[in-house]
Amino acid sequence: MKIVTWNCNGAFRNKYQLLEEMQADILVIQECEDPSRSTLKYQEWAGEYLWKGENKNKGVGVFSRGGCTLEALNWIDDGLQLFLPCRIGNKFNLLGVWTKHANSPNFRYIGQLWKYIQLHRSRLADDKLVLCGDLNSNKQWDEWDRWWNHSDVVRELEEINIYSLYHRHTGEAQGKESSPTLFMHRKIEKPYHIDYAFLSASMINQNSIEVGKPEKWLEYSDHMPVIFSVSS
Repeated sequence: MKIVTWNCNGAFRNKYQLLEEMQADILVIQECEDPSRSTLKYQEWAGEYLWKGENKNKGVGVFSRGGCTLEALNWIDDGLQLFLPCRIGNKFNLLGVWTKHANSPNFRYIGQLWKYIQLHRSRLADDKLVLCGDLNSNKQWDEWDRWWNHSDVVRELEEINIYSLYHRHTGEAQGKESSPTLFMHRKIEKPYHIDYAFLSASMINQNSIEVGKPEKWLEYSDHMPVIFSVSS
C-alpha cells in the first residue's frame, strides 16, 4: 500500500491534481481545506475522507484514493493539535499529524505529540500503526533541560516498537538527514527535515520511502511530499 503525506501549504483545492500521478492509496495532507466547505470540484475529488481542523481552510485530512475504507477512531486529544486517528480498511491504524503551537506556553509542536503519546501509549502499541505527517521537529532543536524533545519522542515510540521508516531505510541518524522535507520560506538555502513516517515494527518489511525534490515541488509548497509503502 502506498501512502503520501504532504503539508500542501494551503489551497489544496488547487493542488490535489499534482498527487494523482503517484497513484497513492492514502493521502495524509496538512494545511488542507475541509472539502465539505470548499469548492464542488474538490468535494467530488475528495470522495471518502476524514478531516479535522480549527479553521475550515487549514486542517489535516486523510483521503482514501485506492478504495480503502476509513473509520474515525474516537481518541480524545484534550485540545492537543492536530491529530487525526483512523482505521484503514480494518488493516491498521493511522494517525495523521500536524503539530502546532496550540497556544501552549510550554508544550509546543513536538511537545503536543509527546503529550498525545502519554494519552494513548497503550492504543498506539496495541495494533499495527502508521504515524505520519508534519511534526515541525528535528533532533537538532533538542534542548538539554527539556524532557519532551524530539529525541524523547523517538525513544518513546521505539519503546513500543514504532520506528521512523526514513531512518530505517537510509541508515541515517536522527538530525543528520540528507533529504530535506522543508525549505523555510521556500529558500533552497534553508533546508530542514521535519516530516516523518513512523511504522510499527511488524509493518516494516522491505518498505520504500522517498522525499519529493524541490525543483518539482517548491513552486507549490515549502514542504516536500513524503512517499512510502507499508506492509499491511
